[in-house]
Amino acid sequence: MSVQSRSFPISFMVTTEVPCPYLPDRMERKIITELAGAQAAEMFELLSRAGFRRSHSIAYRPACAGCQACVPVRIDVSGFSPSRSMRRVLSRNGDLVSEIRPAHPTQEQYQLFSRYLEARHNDGEMVGMGPQDYASMVADSPVDTRMIEFRDPERNLIAACLTDWSEDGISAVYSFFTTDRSRTSLGTYVVLRLLDIARLAGLPNLYLGYWVKGSQKMDYKRRFRPLERYGADGWRVLSEQD
Repeated sequence: MSVQSRSFPISFMVTTEVPCPYLPDRMERKIITELAGAQAAEMFELLSRAGFRRSHSIAYRPACAGCQACVPVRIDVSGFSPSRSMRRVLSRNGDLVSEIRPAHPTQEQYQLFSRYLEARHNDGEMVGMGPQDYASMVADSPVDTRMIEFRDPERNLIAACLTDWSEDGISAVYSFFTTDRSRTSLGTYVVLRLLDIARLAGLPNLYLGYWVKGSQKMDYKRRFRPLERYGADGWRVLSEQD
């Protein structure tokens, strides 16, 4: 299957089915295309606006038979205002400093990443990723990819988020953080800081990937309202009933 973009064709393939990582007793398949060549950034810009995500040099969207549970979501940066509880999260993490770095993997990042997976996602599909796998996840990108690190006053790496950048906004590819500060809600803090970074950069959106109703791993995204969802009628605000 292929579609014609503004200046070049994009060809798609559909993957074979595998067990769904979010909902029990369901199967997952994806529609994918390769981001390659001089037009990779333009392809990514176009596809991200249509709800696609990136992994390495592949852009993908779920295309599961009989299921549309995975909903692409993003935050309108200018329209977002943190809730009272979110302001408390910012205050509790006020000692952290963020740094935007090139997407170059480090041993320090990998150690934090491994501890995070072991503590939070020890049954997930990423368990067992070695240093080379991690390095590939970070560095294998044909688009503008940057690592945002968060450090405490002693310069310890507390959290990090791999991000893709385009004219339409920042896309949070994957975030990980220490679990030693469980009361500080670091996952929420990272999203809030990404919103600040996007605002300072003059970027309109923060893409959060997929929201899956009924999945505890994904439900946190609903707290960042107004949250926009992508569907047959384009991007629309996620309703309170969703």
